[in-house]
Amino acid sequence: MAHIGLLGFLHETNTFAPGVTTLAKFIEADAWPGLITGDEVLSSTRGMNLAISGFIAAMQGSEHTLIPLLWCSANPSAAVEDEAFEAIVSQILEQIEKAPHLDALFLDLHGAMVTVSHEDAEGELLDRLRSRLGPAMPMVAALDFHANVSAAMLRHADGLLAYRSYPHVDMAQTGARAAQMLTRILAGEPVHTASRKIDILIPMPWQSTLAEPACSIMQYARSLESSDTPEVQFIPGFPLADIYDSGPTILAYGRSQAQADQAADLLYAKVEDARQAFQGKLLSISEAVARIQAHPERRILLADTQDNPGGGGTGDTTDILHALAQQSVRDVCAGIVCDPAFAQAAHKAGIGHPIQGSLGGYSGTGAGPLTGEFEILATGNGRFTGTGPFYRGCNMDLGLMARVRYGTIEILVSSKKQQAADQAMFRHLNAEPAQYRVLVLKSSVHFRADFSALADDILMIAAPGENTADLHALTYRRLRPGVLIL
Repeated sequence: MAHIGLLGFLHETNTFAPGVTTLAKFIEADAWPGLITGDEVLSSTRGMNLAISGFIAAMQGSEHTLIPLLWCSANPSAAVEDEAFEAIVSQILEQIEKAPHLDALFLDLHGAMVTVSHEDAEGELLDRLRSRLGPAMPMVAALDFHANVSAAMLRHADGLLAYRSYPHVDMAQTGARAAQMLTRILAGEPVHTASRKIDILIPMPWQSTLAEPACSIMQYARSLESSDTPEVQFIPGFPLADIYDSGPTILAYGRSQAQADQAADLLYAKVEDARQAFQGKLLSISEAVARIQAHPERRILLADTQDNPGGGGTGDTTDILHALAQQSVRDVCAGIVCDPAFAQAAHKAGIGHPIQGSLGGYSGTGAGPLTGEFEILATGNGRFTGTGPFYRGCNMDLGLMARVRYGTIEILVSSKKQQAADQAMFRHLNAEPAQYRVLVLKSSVHFRADFSALADDILMIAAPGENTADLHALTYRRLRPGVLIL
Protein backbone atom coordinates (compact mmCIF):
# COMPACT_ATOMS: atom_id res chain seq x y z
CA MET A 1 0.00 0.00 0.00
CA ALA A 2 1.34 3.43 -0.99
CA HIS A 3 0.61 6.89 0.36
CA ILE A 4 0.06 9.09 -2.71
CA GLY A 5 0.23 12.87 -2.48
CA LEU A 6 -2.18 14.92 -4.61
CA LEU A 7 -1.14 18.27 -6.09
CA GLY A 8 -2.51 20.67 -8.68
CA PHE A 9 -1.05 23.92 -10.04
CA LEU A 10 -2.39 25.01 -13.43
CA HIS A 11 -1.93 28.00 -15.68
CA GLU A 12 -1.82 28.40 -19.47
CA THR A 13 0.40 31.39 -20.11
CA ASN A 14 -0.04 33.64 -23.12
CA THR A 15 3.31 35.40 -23.19
CA PHE A 16 1.96 37.93 -25.71
CA ALA A 17 -0.79 39.10 -23.33
CA PRO A 18 -0.08 42.31 -21.39
CA GLY A 19 0.45 42.49 -17.65
CA VAL A 20 1.14 39.69 -15.18
CA THR A 21 -0.95 37.04 -13.43
CA THR A 22 -1.02 37.64 -9.69
CA LEU A 23 -1.50 35.35 -6.71
CA ALA A 24 -5.06 36.65 -6.33
CA LYS A 25 -6.02 34.99 -9.61
CA PHE A 26 -5.01 31.58 -8.23
CA ILE A 27 -6.79 32.17 -4.92
CA GLU A 28 -10.16 33.21 -6.36
CA ALA A 29 -12.67 30.71 -7.75
CA ASP A 30 -14.05 31.05 -11.26
CA ALA A 31 -15.21 28.08 -13.33
CA TRP A 32 -12.99 25.92 -11.13
CA PRO A 33 -12.21 26.07 -7.40
CA GLY A 34 -9.85 28.63 -5.99
CA LEU A 35 -6.72 27.65 -4.06
CA ILE A 36 -7.62 24.76 -1.76
CA THR A 37 -5.61 22.56 0.61
CA GLY A 38 -6.00 19.37 2.61
CA ASP A 39 -9.29 17.49 2.56
CA GLU A 40 -10.96 20.35 0.68
CA VAL A 41 -9.07 19.15 -2.39
CA LEU A 42 -11.18 15.99 -2.26
CA SER A 43 -14.54 17.60 -1.53
CA SER A 44 -14.25 20.64 -3.82
CA THR A 45 -13.20 18.73 -6.96
CA ARG A 46 -15.53 15.75 -6.63
CA GLY A 47 -17.50 14.91 -9.77
CA MET A 48 -15.81 17.54 -11.96
CA ASN A 49 -14.22 17.13 -15.36
CA LEU A 50 -10.75 17.71 -13.90
CA ALA A 51 -7.73 15.43 -14.00
CA ILE A 52 -7.46 15.38 -10.23
CA SER A 53 -11.13 14.38 -9.95
CA GLY A 54 -10.59 11.47 -12.32
CA PHE A 55 -7.45 10.36 -10.49
CA ILE A 56 -9.22 10.36 -7.13
CA ALA A 57 -12.23 8.46 -8.52
CA ALA A 58 -9.99 5.87 -10.18
CA MET A 59 -8.11 5.25 -6.93
CA GLN A 60 -11.25 4.72 -4.85
CA GLY A 61 -11.34 1.17 -3.57
CA SER A 62 -7.65 0.60 -4.23
CA GLU A 63 -5.14 -0.40 -1.59
CA HIS A 64 -3.49 3.02 -1.78
CA THR A 65 -4.09 5.99 0.51
CA LEU A 66 -4.55 9.45 -0.98
CA ILE A 67 -2.98 12.43 0.79
CA PRO A 68 -4.54 15.67 -0.56
CA LEU A 69 -2.05 18.52 -0.43
CA LEU A 70 -2.96 21.55 -2.60
CA TRP A 71 -4.77 22.41 -5.83
CA CYS A 72 -5.13 25.74 -7.62
CA SER A 73 -5.53 27.24 -11.08
CA ALA A 74 -5.87 30.62 -12.74
CA ASN A 75 -7.60 31.58 -15.96
CA PRO A 76 -5.27 31.70 -18.99
CA SER A 77 -3.52 35.06 -19.05
CA ALA A 78 -0.13 36.77 -19.05
CA ALA A 79 3.08 35.54 -17.43
CA VAL A 80 2.75 34.50 -13.79
CA GLU A 81 4.27 36.92 -11.32
CA ASP A 82 7.37 35.47 -9.67
CA GLU A 83 5.94 36.26 -6.25
CA ALA A 84 2.81 34.24 -7.04
CA PHE A 85 4.78 31.23 -8.26
CA GLU A 86 7.10 31.27 -5.26
CA ALA A 87 4.22 31.68 -2.81
CA ILE A 88 2.36 28.67 -4.21
CA VAL A 89 5.48 26.50 -4.45
CA SER A 90 6.24 27.37 -0.82
CA GLN A 91 2.73 26.29 0.18
CA ILE A 92 3.17 23.05 -1.74
CA LEU A 93 6.42 22.27 0.03
CA GLU A 94 4.88 23.15 3.41
CA GLN A 95 1.97 20.79 2.72
CA ILE A 96 4.45 18.04 1.83
CA GLU A 97 6.37 18.65 5.05
CA LYS A 98 3.17 18.46 7.13
CA ALA A 99 1.93 15.32 5.39
CA PRO A 100 2.65 11.81 6.61
CA HIS A 101 5.23 9.78 4.73
CA LEU A 102 4.67 9.89 0.96
CA ASP A 103 5.47 7.03 -1.40
CA ALA A 104 4.37 8.68 -4.66
CA LEU A 105 3.01 11.92 -6.07
CA PHE A 106 0.26 12.75 -8.57
CA LEU A 107 0.31 16.22 -10.11
CA ASP A 108 -2.49 17.94 -12.01
CA LEU A 109 -0.55 20.39 -14.20
CA HIS A 110 -1.09 22.33 -17.39
CA GLY A 111 2.32 22.17 -19.02
CA ALA A 112 2.38 25.68 -20.52
CA MET A 113 2.96 27.85 -17.46
CA VAL A 114 5.49 30.65 -17.85
CA THR A 115 6.56 32.97 -15.06
CA VAL A 116 8.45 36.23 -15.35
CA SER A 117 11.70 34.39 -14.54
CA HIS A 118 10.96 30.78 -15.58
CA GLU A 119 9.80 30.03 -19.11
CA ASP A 120 9.42 26.34 -18.12
CA ALA A 121 7.55 26.73 -14.85
CA GLU A 122 6.41 23.09 -14.67
CA GLY A 123 9.98 21.92 -15.24
CA GLU A 124 11.11 24.23 -12.43
CA LEU A 125 8.38 22.92 -10.10
CA LEU A 126 9.18 19.27 -10.86
CA ASP A 127 12.89 19.96 -10.36
CA ARG A 128 12.25 21.39 -6.90
CA LEU A 129 9.96 18.53 -5.98
CA ARG A 130 12.49 15.98 -7.19
CA SER A 131 15.19 17.67 -5.11
CA ARG A 132 12.96 17.56 -2.04
CA LEU A 133 11.52 14.06 -2.49
CA GLY A 134 14.52 12.26 -3.95
CA PRO A 135 15.22 10.38 -7.19
CA ALA A 136 13.25 7.26 -6.28
CA MET A 137 9.89 8.91 -5.59
CA PRO A 138 7.43 8.02 -8.41
CA MET A 139 5.87 11.21 -9.82
CA VAL A 140 3.17 11.10 -12.50
CA ALA A 141 1.50 14.22 -13.91
CA ALA A 142 -1.60 14.90 -15.98
CA LEU A 143 -1.08 17.59 -18.62
CA ASP A 144 -3.26 19.76 -20.79
CA PHE A 145 -3.63 19.01 -24.51
CA HIS A 146 -1.72 22.28 -25.09
CA ALA A 147 1.28 21.47 -22.90
CA ASN A 148 4.68 22.60 -24.20
CA VAL A 149 6.63 19.58 -23.00
CA SER A 150 10.22 20.33 -21.97
CA ALA A 151 13.28 18.19 -21.36
CA ALA A 152 13.11 19.08 -17.66
CA MET A 153 9.51 17.87 -17.41
CA LEU A 154 10.47 14.57 -19.04
CA ARG A 155 13.56 14.21 -16.87
CA HIS A 156 11.88 14.77 -13.52
CA ALA A 157 8.50 13.04 -14.04
CA ASP A 158 8.12 9.28 -14.34
CA GLY A 159 5.02 9.73 -16.48
CA LEU A 160 3.24 12.55 -18.32
CA LEU A 161 -0.33 11.96 -19.50
CA ALA A 162 -1.99 14.62 -21.67
CA TYR A 163 -5.65 15.11 -22.55
CA ARG A 164 -6.60 13.47 -25.84
CA SER A 165 -9.41 15.81 -26.83
CA TYR A 166 -9.93 19.44 -27.76
CA PRO A 167 -12.54 20.43 -26.54
CA HIS A 168 -11.10 18.86 -23.39
CA VAL A 169 -13.97 16.54 -22.54
CA ASP A 170 -11.59 13.88 -21.17
CA MET A 171 -9.78 15.74 -18.39
CA ALA A 172 -11.16 13.39 -15.72
CA GLN A 173 -10.39 10.39 -17.93
CA THR A 174 -6.80 11.63 -18.18
CA GLY A 175 -6.57 11.57 -14.40
CA ALA A 176 -7.77 7.97 -14.49
CA ARG A 177 -5.05 7.14 -17.06
CA ALA A 178 -2.49 8.72 -14.75
CA ALA A 179 -3.78 6.52 -11.92
CA GLN A 180 -3.27 3.44 -14.09
CA MET A 181 0.30 4.43 -14.95
CA LEU A 182 1.22 5.26 -11.37
CA THR A 183 -0.25 1.93 -10.24
CA ARG A 184 1.92 0.10 -12.79
CA ILE A 185 5.01 1.99 -11.66
CA LEU A 186 4.28 1.21 -8.00
CA ALA A 187 3.89 -2.46 -8.95
CA GLY A 188 7.40 -2.41 -10.41
CA GLU A 189 6.51 -2.58 -14.09
CA PRO A 190 9.15 -1.10 -16.41
CA VAL A 191 8.27 2.21 -18.09
CA HIS A 192 10.47 3.48 -20.92
CA THR A 193 9.98 6.91 -22.49
CA ALA A 194 10.34 8.09 -26.08
CA SER A 195 9.70 11.71 -27.03
CA ARG A 196 9.93 13.59 -30.31
CA LYS A 197 9.60 17.37 -30.72
CA ILE A 198 7.89 18.58 -33.90
CA ASP A 199 9.21 21.88 -35.18
CA ILE A 200 5.92 23.58 -36.05
CA LEU A 201 3.45 25.87 -34.29
CA ILE A 202 -0.22 25.01 -34.86
CA PRO A 203 -2.79 27.83 -34.44
CA MET A 204 -5.28 27.09 -31.69
CA PRO A 205 -8.50 27.03 -33.80
CA TRP A 206 -7.11 24.29 -36.03
CA GLN A 207 -6.04 21.95 -33.23
CA SER A 208 -9.57 20.68 -32.59
CA THR A 209 -9.87 16.90 -32.40
CA LEU A 210 -13.42 17.22 -33.79
CA ALA A 211 -11.88 18.18 -37.14
CA GLU A 212 -9.11 17.01 -39.42
CA PRO A 213 -6.25 16.39 -39.28
CA ALA A 214 -6.15 16.19 -35.46
CA CYS A 215 -9.09 13.76 -35.40
CA SER A 216 -7.31 11.17 -37.53
CA ILE A 217 -3.99 11.71 -35.78
CA MET A 218 -5.51 11.03 -32.38
CA GLN A 219 -7.24 7.90 -33.71
CA TYR A 220 -3.93 6.69 -35.13
CA ALA A 221 -2.19 7.32 -31.81
CA ARG A 222 -4.78 5.17 -30.06
CA SER A 223 -4.29 2.41 -32.63
CA LEU A 224 -0.60 2.24 -31.68
CA GLU A 225 -1.38 1.57 -28.03
CA SER A 226 -1.16 -1.93 -26.61
CA SER A 227 -0.14 -3.69 -23.43
CA ASP A 228 3.45 -3.15 -24.56
CA THR A 229 2.94 0.56 -25.41
CA PRO A 230 0.14 1.67 -23.07
CA GLU A 231 0.49 5.39 -23.88
CA VAL A 232 1.13 6.94 -27.32
CA GLN A 233 0.38 10.66 -27.34
CA PHE A 234 0.22 13.61 -29.70
CA ILE A 235 0.41 16.82 -27.62
CA PRO A 236 -0.07 19.85 -29.94
CA GLY A 237 1.29 22.48 -27.54
CA PHE A 238 0.32 26.08 -26.80
CA PRO A 239 1.58 28.33 -29.61
CA LEU A 240 0.97 31.61 -27.77
CA ALA A 241 3.96 30.90 -25.53
CA ASP A 242 7.14 32.43 -26.94
CA ILE A 243 9.51 29.94 -25.32
CA TYR A 244 12.15 27.49 -26.51
CA ASP A 245 9.94 24.39 -26.12
CA SER A 246 6.77 25.79 -27.66
CA GLY A 247 5.06 23.40 -30.06
CA PRO A 248 3.89 19.80 -30.45
CA THR A 249 5.41 16.76 -28.79
CA ILE A 250 5.11 13.06 -29.51
CA LEU A 251 5.33 11.04 -26.31
CA ALA A 252 5.23 7.26 -25.97
CA TYR A 253 5.68 4.92 -23.02
CA GLY A 254 6.60 1.27 -23.53
CA ARG A 255 7.68 -1.82 -21.68
CA SER A 256 10.96 -1.58 -23.59
CA GLN A 257 12.82 1.34 -25.10
CA ALA A 258 12.57 -0.20 -28.55
CA GLN A 259 8.78 -0.46 -28.30
CA ALA A 260 8.43 3.12 -27.12
CA ASP A 261 10.74 4.38 -29.88
CA GLN A 262 8.89 2.50 -32.60
CA ALA A 263 5.51 3.92 -31.58
CA ALA A 264 6.92 7.45 -31.28
CA ASP A 265 8.54 7.26 -34.71
CA LEU A 266 5.34 6.05 -36.39
CA LEU A 267 3.24 8.82 -34.84
CA TYR A 268 5.89 11.42 -35.60
CA ALA A 269 5.76 10.47 -39.30
CA LYS A 270 1.96 10.70 -39.26
CA VAL A 271 2.02 14.25 -37.87
CA GLU A 272 4.79 15.35 -40.23
CA ASP A 273 2.69 14.18 -43.20
CA ALA A 274 -0.25 16.28 -41.95
CA ARG A 275 1.66 19.56 -41.46
CA GLN A 276 -0.09 21.58 -44.14
CA ALA A 277 -3.54 20.31 -43.16
CA PHE A 278 -3.41 22.28 -39.89
CA GLN A 279 -4.82 25.38 -41.53
CA GLY A 280 -8.23 26.99 -41.69
CA LYS A 281 -9.97 30.18 -42.70
CA LEU A 282 -10.67 33.16 -40.50
CA LEU A 283 -13.48 35.44 -41.67
CA SER A 284 -13.56 39.18 -41.22
CA ILE A 285 -16.44 40.63 -39.24
CA SER A 286 -17.99 42.08 -42.41
CA GLU A 287 -17.79 38.71 -44.17
CA ALA A 288 -19.53 37.05 -41.23
CA VAL A 289 -22.32 39.65 -41.10
CA ALA A 290 -22.83 39.26 -44.85
CA ARG A 291 -23.10 35.48 -44.42
CA ILE A 292 -25.73 35.92 -41.71
CA GLN A 293 -27.78 38.30 -43.84
CA ALA A 294 -27.48 36.14 -46.97
CA HIS A 295 -28.70 32.98 -45.19
CA PRO A 296 -31.60 33.92 -42.89
CA GLU A 297 -32.69 30.28 -42.78
CA ARG A 298 -29.44 29.04 -41.23
CA ARG A 299 -28.45 28.99 -37.57
CA ILE A 300 -24.98 30.50 -37.32
CA LEU A 301 -22.40 30.53 -34.55
CA LEU A 302 -19.66 33.14 -34.55
CA ALA A 303 -16.53 32.19 -32.61
CA ASP A 304 -14.86 35.34 -31.29
CA THR A 305 -11.68 33.30 -31.05
CA GLN A 306 -9.16 36.10 -30.56
CA ASP A 307 -10.93 37.42 -27.46
CA ASN A 308 -11.20 33.96 -25.96
CA PRO A 309 -10.48 34.22 -22.20
CA GLY A 310 -9.44 30.57 -22.40
CA GLY A 311 -6.35 31.65 -24.34
CA GLY A 312 -5.52 34.88 -22.57
CA GLY A 313 -8.13 37.19 -24.09
CA THR A 314 -9.56 39.98 -21.97
CA GLY A 315 -13.17 38.99 -22.65
CA ASP A 316 -14.29 42.59 -23.10
CA THR A 317 -13.91 43.38 -26.82
CA THR A 318 -16.96 44.67 -28.68
CA ASP A 319 -16.08 44.76 -32.39
CA ILE A 320 -18.45 41.97 -33.45
CA LEU A 321 -21.22 43.37 -31.29
CA HIS A 322 -20.85 46.85 -32.79
CA ALA A 323 -21.20 45.39 -36.29
CA LEU A 324 -24.26 43.26 -35.49
CA ALA A 325 -26.01 46.15 -33.74
CA GLN A 326 -25.21 48.62 -36.52
CA GLN A 327 -26.67 46.22 -39.11
CA SER A 328 -29.72 45.59 -36.88
CA VAL A 329 -29.19 41.84 -36.99
CA ARG A 330 -31.92 40.16 -34.97
CA ASP A 331 -32.28 36.99 -32.97
CA VAL A 332 -28.72 37.29 -31.59
CA CYS A 333 -27.29 36.39 -28.20
CA ALA A 334 -23.63 37.02 -27.40
CA GLY A 335 -21.56 35.91 -24.45
CA ILE A 336 -19.73 36.49 -22.33
CA VAL A 337 -18.56 40.11 -22.07
CA CYS A 338 -16.62 40.67 -18.85
CA ASP A 339 -17.45 44.05 -17.30
CA PRO A 340 -17.87 44.00 -13.51
CA ALA A 341 -18.85 47.68 -13.26
CA PHE A 342 -21.60 47.28 -15.84
CA ALA A 343 -22.87 44.08 -14.16
CA GLN A 344 -23.10 45.93 -10.85
CA ALA A 345 -24.98 48.81 -12.47
CA ALA A 346 -27.40 46.37 -14.08
CA HIS A 347 -28.15 44.76 -10.72
CA LYS A 348 -28.69 48.16 -9.16
CA ALA A 349 -31.15 49.17 -11.89
CA GLY A 350 -33.05 45.87 -11.81
CA ILE A 351 -34.85 43.75 -14.39
CA GLY A 352 -37.02 45.66 -16.83
CA HIS A 353 -35.36 48.99 -16.28
CA PRO A 354 -33.28 50.65 -19.01
CA ILE A 355 -29.94 52.16 -18.11
CA GLN A 356 -27.67 54.54 -19.94
CA GLY A 357 -24.09 53.34 -19.88
CA SER A 358 -21.05 51.81 -21.51
CA LEU A 359 -20.32 48.11 -21.89
CA GLY A 360 -16.96 46.47 -22.59
CA GLY A 361 -14.03 47.90 -24.49
CA TYR A 362 -12.15 48.98 -21.37
CA SER A 363 -8.98 46.99 -22.10
CA GLY A 364 -8.17 49.18 -25.08
CA THR A 365 -8.12 46.28 -27.54
CA GLY A 366 -10.22 46.87 -30.64
CA ALA A 367 -13.27 49.13 -30.77
CA GLY A 368 -14.46 51.20 -27.86
CA PRO A 369 -17.34 50.29 -25.56
CA LEU A 370 -20.94 49.91 -26.59
CA THR A 371 -22.65 53.08 -25.40
CA GLY A 372 -26.27 54.10 -25.08
CA GLU A 373 -29.36 52.50 -23.63
CA PHE A 374 -29.41 48.92 -22.35
CA GLU A 375 -32.54 47.06 -21.24
CA ILE A 376 -31.98 44.72 -18.29
CA LEU A 377 -33.57 41.36 -19.19
CA ALA A 378 -32.22 39.15 -16.40
CA THR A 379 -29.69 39.16 -13.57
CA GLY A 380 -27.85 36.43 -11.69
CA ASN A 381 -25.25 35.95 -8.99
CA GLY A 382 -22.95 34.05 -11.35
CA ARG A 383 -23.05 30.87 -9.29
CA PHE A 384 -24.21 27.78 -11.14
CA THR A 385 -23.03 24.31 -12.12
CA GLY A 386 -21.65 23.48 -15.55
CA THR A 387 -23.70 20.93 -17.47
CA GLY A 388 -21.81 20.56 -20.76
CA PRO A 389 -19.10 18.01 -21.56
CA PHE A 390 -16.21 20.43 -20.90
CA TYR A 391 -17.32 22.23 -17.71
CA ARG A 392 -19.35 19.29 -16.41
CA GLY A 393 -19.81 19.47 -12.64
CA CYS A 394 -17.85 22.71 -12.20
CA ASN A 395 -19.37 24.98 -9.58
CA MET A 396 -18.85 28.28 -11.34
CA ASP A 397 -18.52 31.65 -9.66
CA LEU A 398 -18.45 34.39 -12.30
CA GLY A 399 -19.60 37.21 -10.01
CA LEU A 400 -22.64 39.36 -10.72
CA MET A 401 -24.08 38.66 -14.16
CA ALA A 402 -26.73 40.21 -16.39
CA ARG A 403 -28.45 39.67 -19.73
CA VAL A 404 -29.19 42.90 -21.55
CA ARG A 405 -30.64 44.05 -24.84
CA TYR A 406 -28.69 46.59 -26.86
CA GLY A 407 -30.60 47.58 -29.96
CA THR A 408 -31.51 44.33 -31.69
CA ILE A 409 -29.00 42.08 -29.90
CA GLU A 410 -28.81 40.44 -26.50
CA ILE A 411 -25.57 40.23 -24.51
CA LEU A 412 -24.51 38.22 -21.47
CA VAL A 413 -22.28 40.12 -19.03
CA SER A 414 -20.13 38.72 -16.21
CA SER A 415 -17.87 40.12 -13.49
CA LYS A 416 -15.12 37.53 -14.03
CA LYS A 417 -13.85 36.56 -17.44
CA GLN A 418 -14.64 33.05 -18.63
CA GLN A 419 -14.92 31.59 -22.09
CA ALA A 420 -18.44 30.78 -23.26
CA ALA A 421 -18.20 27.00 -23.44
CA ASP A 422 -21.28 25.81 -21.52
CA GLN A 423 -24.98 26.41 -22.14
CA ALA A 424 -25.48 26.71 -18.38
CA MET A 425 -23.94 30.18 -18.65
CA PHE A 426 -26.90 31.24 -20.79
CA ARG A 427 -29.54 29.39 -18.80
CA HIS A 428 -28.35 31.02 -15.59
CA LEU A 429 -29.71 34.23 -17.13
CA ASN A 430 -32.91 32.63 -18.47
CA ALA A 431 -31.61 32.46 -22.04
CA GLU A 432 -32.03 29.22 -23.99
CA PRO A 433 -29.26 29.02 -26.63
CA ALA A 434 -31.35 26.91 -29.01
CA GLN A 435 -33.92 29.71 -29.33
CA TYR A 436 -31.50 32.13 -31.04
CA ARG A 437 -30.54 32.08 -34.70
CA VAL A 438 -27.13 33.69 -34.12
CA LEU A 439 -24.83 32.96 -31.19
CA VAL A 440 -21.61 34.89 -30.59
CA LEU A 441 -19.23 33.03 -28.28
CA LYS A 442 -15.92 34.22 -26.86
CA SER A 443 -14.21 30.86 -27.28
CA SER A 444 -11.95 29.11 -29.78
CA VAL A 445 -12.78 25.40 -29.65
CA HIS A 446 -14.19 24.37 -26.25
CA PHE A 447 -17.62 25.75 -27.19
CA ARG A 448 -17.95 22.98 -29.78
CA ALA A 449 -18.52 20.36 -27.08
CA ASP A 450 -21.81 21.93 -25.95
CA PHE A 451 -22.90 24.26 -28.78
CA SER A 452 -21.96 22.76 -32.14
CA ALA A 453 -25.16 20.73 -32.42
CA LEU A 454 -27.15 24.00 -32.36
CA ALA A 455 -25.50 25.48 -35.47
CA ASP A 456 -25.75 24.92 -39.21
CA ASP A 457 -22.57 26.96 -39.67
CA ILE A 458 -19.66 27.72 -37.35
CA LEU A 459 -17.57 30.72 -38.42
CA MET A 460 -14.18 31.60 -36.94
CA ILE A 461 -13.95 35.39 -36.79
CA ALA A 462 -10.83 37.55 -37.01
CA ALA A 463 -11.86 40.23 -34.50
CA PRO A 464 -9.32 41.98 -32.24
CA GLY A 465 -8.03 40.21 -29.14
CA GLU A 466 -4.98 38.90 -27.31
CA ASN A 467 -5.59 35.23 -28.24
CA THR A 468 -4.04 35.64 -31.68
CA ALA A 469 -5.19 33.04 -34.22
CA ASP A 470 -2.90 34.09 -37.07
CA LEU A 471 0.49 33.32 -35.56
CA HIS A 472 2.26 35.16 -38.39
CA ALA A 473 1.05 38.39 -36.78
CA LEU A 474 3.28 37.71 -33.76
CA THR A 475 7.00 38.24 -33.28
CA TYR A 476 8.71 35.24 -31.67
CA ARG A 477 12.11 35.75 -30.07
CA ARG A 478 12.74 32.64 -27.96
CA LEU A 479 11.71 29.72 -30.18
CA ARG A 480 14.35 27.10 -30.90
CA PRO A 481 15.84 27.41 -34.39
CA GLY A 482 13.99 25.85 -37.31
CA VAL A 483 10.41 26.06 -36.03
CA LEU A 484 7.85 26.63 -38.79
CA ILE A 485 4.84 28.81 -37.98
CA LEU A 486 1.78 27.44 -39.76
